[in-house]
Amino acid sequence: QVQLAESGGGLVQPGGSLKLSCAASGRTFSGRAMGWFRQAPGKEREFVAAMRGSSTRRVAGSVQGRFAISGDNAKNTVYLQMNSLKPEDTAVYFCAASNLGLIWSSLDRQDNYEYWGQGTQVTVSS
Repeated sequence: QVQLAESGGGLVQPGGSLKLSCAASGRTFSGRAMGWFRQAPGKEREFVAAMRGSSTRRVAGSVQGRFAISGDNAKNTVYLQMNSLKPEDTAVYFCAASNLGLIWSSLDRQDNYEYWGQGTQVTVSS
């Protein structure tokens, strides 16, 4: 059974940083897509960042230049480094994993991901 376990969320002041981790168990996702989505109160879940392998990465325009996604195949783990956080980044952040090696243009589609974590809360507030 595949499980995705997120960690690293919390409360941070505007301008601060957090690093989220998502550890997968039950199968390896090497060569397959893993990513992050978020859902703010009263809003739909939206794409944040995703990657496939070491060379294909995509980041949403709203976080471009502030957030970065990376992975560790040996640990079957994907990370989301979040810098220069803003109050509008406040949301529940979900890790997602796909059975497919998605191409760049498909990384942002939620229906391409079969596995989802429970989510971790990120709150940006002074």
